[in-house]
Order: sequence, then C-alpha cells, then structure tokens
Amino acid sequence: MDDEQQSAPQAQVLAEKVAQALFANDQTSQALGIRIVDVQPGHARLAMIVRGDMVNGHRICHGGMVFTLADSAFAFACNSYNESTVAAAASIDFLAASYEGDELTAVATELWRTRRNGIYEITVTNQKGARIAFFRGRSYRIDGYVVSTD
Repeated sequence: MDDEQQSAPQAQVLAEKVAQALFANDQTSQALGIRIVDVQPGHARLAMIVRGDMVNGHRICHGGMVFTLADSAFAFACNSYNESTVAAAASIDFLAASYEGDELTAVATELWRTRRNGIYEITVTNQKGARIAFFRGRSYRIDGYVVSTD
C-alpha cells in the first residue's frame, strides 16, 4: 500500500471532523434546515427540504435558497482538507424550478486544487433526480485550519 492509500482512512476521518466543526458554527445552513448527507475529501453532499418561507412570489423556490444550498456544499467540499478556505468566485445556472416540499440535494465535486486555489462543480437535483441548478465555485485558501491540528 502506498502512502496515499494508507492516508485515505485518516483523510476521511479528518473530512468528517471538519464538516462537524463547520456545521456547528454555520448558523445559516442550520436555519435553512440543510443536512450533511456525506462528506469526503474534496466532496460533499448536502440536502434541504424547500419550506414555505423559501418560495418567492411565483410560489417557486427562491433562487437565493438554491444558491445557498450549493454554496454550502461548496464550502464543505473545499474545507474538507482542514485548510481554511473561502469562496473567491461563484456562478450558478438555474435549470428548472423547485417547489415547496421538494427535497433538494447539492453534490459538490472537486475538479482542480492547488496550494491556494480550487475549482468545484456543484449539481443541485430534486427528489426525482431532475437537475435544478449547476453551480461552479472557485476557492481560495486563507491562513488557518478549521479544527485543531494538535
């Protein structure tokens, strides 16, 4: 087994610890009812039920709510290495409407990562698997760690 394979279980444990610590301080995700479904190094899957207070005047889920779910998945994926990381840029394409009662799932996948930057794709789907939005984020590494490295 090479070093990378040997460190995979430790990397997974670290990713889970980081996700727990981030979520404990993430009052926005908590307030929106966002749940962490899965986290791995460079990857995160989050879910949220669209509530009545999340719909706009057209009775569809407000785009800002979809963006926030995708952005949260982005945050959990890019911080999963325990290197404090923030968004430097993000964009979203809304592909279909979602409605009150829908369960939205955002899956963030790392495409590219260097010492300071990363690119992540996040796909948001509903409970039927229909694509709701496509989000792309660019991360920037700042000083510090999410959890203690002692």
